[in-house]
Amino acid sequence: MLQITNRFENKLGEGGYGIGFEGKLSSEVFVAVKVVNDPTGNGEEFTNKVRTMARIHHVNVVRVVGFCADGTRRALVYEFLPNDSLEKFIFSENRSSNTLGWEKLQDIALGIAKGTEYLHQGSDRRILHFDIKPNNILLDHNFNPKVADFGLAKLCSKEQSMVSMTAARGTMGYIAPEVFSRNFWNVSHKSDVYSFGMMLLERVGGRKNTDATVQNTSQFWVVDSSRYIKKTLHPTMLSLKDS
Repeated sequence: MLQITNRFENKLGEGGYGIGFEGKLSSEVFVAVKVVNDPTGNGEEFTNKVRTMARIHHVNVVRVVGFCADGTRRALVYEFLPNDSLEKFIFSENRSSNTLGWEKLQDIALGIAKGTEYLHQGSDRRILHFDIKPNNILLDHNFNPKVADFGLAKLCSKEQSMVSMTAARGTMGYIAPEVFSRNFWNVSHKSDVYSFGMMLLERVGGRKNTDATVQNTSQFWVVDSSRYIKKTLHPTMLSLKDS
């Protein structure tokens, strides 16, 4: 890993699950290496999850190239995607601009849905992502979306409709109520569908659906009138609506 990443020189980003670095294989193929921040995690569970992910081949799911596990030190190697994450393109400071255009964003949304459906139905085991959000949607050179970062994912058989949870996992603003609530311990793949829906609301509004600077943390999208809808829509979406 030190050789691939040139001693972890080029940092791509950092999240709750780990730190990402740009790397290059001997074949001149660029990769992304994620160093995992979970030293207490189950090593066997990690290995099983990575092996399942390595068998996945879908245009809208990031490809796992390999992994490294040495005791509590673990790293994942993914294909490298040059256009960063979707978050960079939908949360522009200038709300009147949209560098991708709404047709492309619609294609991206459809691609994310296809990738998520494949995780739930297309593999030999059902994969629950638990952290669908713009920052975990990476874009290739043609801006095709790929669902990425499976640090919080859980595996289960397709016969299982529910999985048990001992703690909430996910990101505020996208996490499904049944995953966040301490009153419910069994959740299903539908929690990913909820997260996908919250991400779509952000897309049409061009802004985050929660604000960390606001003291009241109980913020929700409540569509109760046409005036509220117009207030939340991105300006360019309103122009499409009126045309």
